[in-house]
Amino acid sequence: MNNFSFQNTTRLIFGKGTIAKLSKQIPSGKRILITFGGGSVKKNGVYDQVITALKGYEVTEFWGIEPNPSIETLRKAIDLGKEKNVDFLLAVGGGSVIDGTKLISAGLLYEGDAWDLVKKGYSAETVPLGTVLTLPATGSEMNSGAVISRHETKEKYPFYSNFPQFSILDPETTFTLPDFQVACGLADTFVHVMEQYMTTPGQSRVMDRWAEGLLSTLVEIAPKIKEDKTNYDLMADFMLTATMALNDFISMGVTSDWATHMIGHELTALHGITHGQTLAILLPGTLRVLMEQKKEKLVQYGERVWDISIGNMSDNADLAIRKTEEFFRNIGLATRLGEVNVGEDTIVEIERRFNERNVAFGEGRNVDGAMAAKILRSCL
Repeated sequence: MNNFSFQNTTRLIFGKGTIAKLSKQIPSGKRILITFGGGSVKKNGVYDQVITALKGYEVTEFWGIEPNPSIETLRKAIDLGKEKNVDFLLAVGGGSVIDGTKLISAGLLYEGDAWDLVKKGYSAETVPLGTVLTLPATGSEMNSGAVISRHETKEKYPFYSNFPQFSILDPETTFTLPDFQVACGLADTFVHVMEQYMTTPGQSRVMDRWAEGLLSTLVEIAPKIKEDKTNYDLMADFMLTATMALNDFISMGVTSDWATHMIGHELTALHGITHGQTLAILLPGTLRVLMEQKKEKLVQYGERVWDISIGNMSDNADLAIRKTEEFFRNIGLATRLGEVNVGEDTIVEIERRFNERNVAFGEGRNVDGAMAAKILRSCL
């Protein structure tokens, strides 16, 4: 196991009726900017719960943070926050709203264009932030990361700031989510775990078993959620699994990959494809192309998550990959680029972008432009 330093400062407040506890988490007298997405929180009752809980505070609302939050939208929120002298932020929504609000929290204290911070990749100076999560997927409610897009140039980059001070997770807020969003959230969660687990073998029994427990949970609950996404216990397990998948708890002292995500970001930037959908297409391709490199871990994953024990290592690894692709297809997602109308032109452009930035991902840092193109072609 590698050396590491771990700290997660987010207070997690989980369960039914917990939105009512908002006022106990935010100091009195704060001028709050509440950020929202497209309006679904007004249909499912979350908006009313939030406003009721914040009675007595000075509140400003900002609406319209889109999936894959864009700098173009976030600039408007930053301007509004500065105008109102905001000193606390509350993100109400899914990962995109929370991601966007993380950049707002930094942009409020920055005199230049917030895109500078995105290109820099990090800002330690931020306005305090809390969240009310309504869509399990990204884990943004309990980590310091975000991903921000720029529509005018079709770019998408990761950005890091400070952890939310608190996050409220009430599984009942997920009951009205569209089936496609639930499926994408399941895929995003699954791949978050795989990016930290499907790497170098033999690093940590603890991290491996934690990761395998999360993966096995998803495999068990996904088909049941497809049948009934208003089952509280199922959605509670989903919500907590999504949070635990990307709050650094399973990454301590082990290598990580993230090639699938980095390629997926380009598909979203170029075509607007939902993030979780890109991952469902790309993860099986990444595993196919890098099977020899990942074979030992694939066999372990196949045995512990999919109960595969047919004997031959290559056959077991191959079957584990096929089971993974089948999992994504069974929850209602495409698993091939042709199904989302992506072809060779996009592959060439993504390879060019990787080469231009001189980047390489994966635990072996061998997923460069050429390897990314190979992975993409395996997904056609």
